Amino acid sequence: MPTRDNNSLNIGQIDWSSVLIYATLVVLGWVNIYSVAHDGGTTGGILDFGTRYGKQAVWIGICVFTAAAILLIDDKYYHIFAYPAYWAAIALLIAVIFLGTEIKGARAWIFIGGQGVQPAEFAKITTALALARYVGRHGFSPRRMRDVAMAFAIIILPILVIVLQRDAGSAIVYAALLVPLYREGVNGWIFVLIIAAVLLFIFEFLLTPFALLALVVAVCVAGEGLANGRWRTKLIYLAALTLGTIVIYFGAQLFFARNISLFASLLAVTLASIPAAVAYAYRHRLRNVYKYVGLFVFSLIFVSSIDYIFDNVLESHQQERILLLLGIEGDLAGVGYQTNQSKIAIGSGGWFGKGYLEGTQTRFNFVPEQSTDYIFCTVGEEWGFAGSFVVLGLFCLLIVRLMRMAERQTEAFNRIYIHGLAAMFLLHVIINIGMTVGLMPVIGITLPLFSYGGSSLLAFSILFFIAIKLGAAKRDR
Repeated sequence: MPTRDNNSLNIGQIDWSSVLIYATLVVLGWVNIYSVAHDGGTTGGILDFGTRYGKQAVWIGICVFTAAAILLIDDKYYHIFAYPAYWAAIALLIAVIFLGTEIKGARAWIFIGGQGVQPAEFAKITTALALARYVGRHGFSPRRMRDVAMAFAIIILPILVIVLQRDAGSAIVYAALLVPLYREGVNGWIFVLIIAAVLLFIFEFLLTPFALLALVVAVCVAGEGLANGRWRTKLIYLAALTLGTIVIYFGAQLFFARNISLFASLLAVTLASIPAAVAYAYRHRLRNVYKYVGLFVFSLIFVSSIDYIFDNVLESHQQERILLLLGIEGDLAGVGYQTNQSKIAIGSGGWFGKGYLEGTQTRFNFVPEQSTDYIFCTVGEEWGFAGSFVVLGLFCLLIVRLMRMAERQTEAFNRIYIHGLAAMFLLHVIINIGMTVGLMPVIGITLPLFSYGGSSLLAFSILFFIAIKLGAAKRDR
């Protein structure tokens, strides 16, 4: 670790513009929570602690004191305690599975003094710090498989525990921490596989098995052809592989069992052909063909497992929301009610909105969870397109400033952590606003700094001010 010339806070190095954007988003979030929760009949004013806006005001005050403490702590301690804090968070996440309170199907909350706390929100902090320490250590190589596997394990472990809590929405956010790995030079093929998995999950519901197979083959052939040319060679090999697989599939259907999965047959044939494919590649000096054969195998394995994941891992309401998003189901009075009402609220705002405290969808509670997951529809209804543009602009500006701050860092630990925070902000914003306008399935993700909820606000505030502290650290170079 580099040494300091002093342990005092270097005020001049703090990114006050980012702090101002943070404060603006927090205040705007509270103003919208007040609009949702205010009914005109309360007597305690804006600090009525029995209301959501009163409770949020208390959490904002806690965040102010927490931010001051973070800025005063020597930043070397974030490095020193990264691993112990990570394992403590994992232990707490496991404890929640057995001791937590179940809310809306997810056992992800614990109550302390009557106040609900969601440990998964705070585990984001420790996971980001642990990843930054491991990847930023001297000797880490993005080309060494063991190092990359360990970095992935740091991210995947909390995801697995949170999935066991049946809180898939919170688990998805941790995928944002893959972004700093890519920035640090981890092989891009890993991320191609992740993107392919997402696309295959979607297309598995929209295409027939043969159409999906054709798509997979086309992608593999196109990728290999673009990379190395030799289109005819790749096309002949993959076409023969596919044709042989289909023949064996129909043979199995005819002579053995009619319930054999198409992709199970494809997978068996493909796995059996791998040695021949590798030998063929090296003989003809097609050094990258094995990557595309591997992509083909991965696609078949993943597609074969989608039905199991969909039926056994996802909750019934999550299944329905995915099918609704893909246009396979259209229950606007049931599972699609929230999103439909949110779209009505946002669309009714027009260019400049109906005016503050004048939103009919907001005032009459047509949109469930309007102060939490669906807070953005209040912005759209009362402030219109102009207000929505301002809020989105503030989020984009904050994310861009964090990315620029990360790139200015000379220490890998600081750079990785700040990039991870920027990616988490971006993923939260995309998914949350996508939910409100019907572009994303409803998975219960908050709008950072904006939605009602002490755990989310405090966790993101801690994440943010650690980044500010690391960015402002004055060190001997």
